[in-house]
Amino acid sequence: MLVELSILPVAGDGHLSDELAEVLKLVDSYGLPYQLTPASTCIEGQWNEVMELVRQCHQRVRAKSPHVVTIIKIEDEEGETDKLRRNVASVEQKAGRELSSAVYQRDGEIEAESVAQTARSGKGHRR
Repeated sequence: MLVELSILPVAGDGHLSDELAEVLKLVDSYGLPYQLTPASTCIEGQWNEVMELVRQCHQRVRAKSPHVVTIIKIEDEEGETDKLRRNVASVEQKAGRELSSAVYQRDGEIEAESVAQTARSGKGHRR
């Protein structure tokens, strides 16, 4: 099962990086495959483990904000795994090239890497 999760604290100054960093620490601690995107986090796993993680993420943000909007999209295809990598790879194969990139900053330099390369290298994606 693949879940796309967005959690938005409505109150506050509009700067979300501190709250989101705390949520990503929680996501990372679960050890499930995930991919951070600019607007959401995609998490792959079994129903119970992913939904428990979603609940805990929502509660963590809710503990710091009186008003939270949590948006969940679920792709649940029986018997399928590795959807984080395979969904992107399928579209890129049909397009005949790599289509999107992830940007990392290391030692003051910006490095671009395709999503397919990111999935293959294991950055932002744990098992």
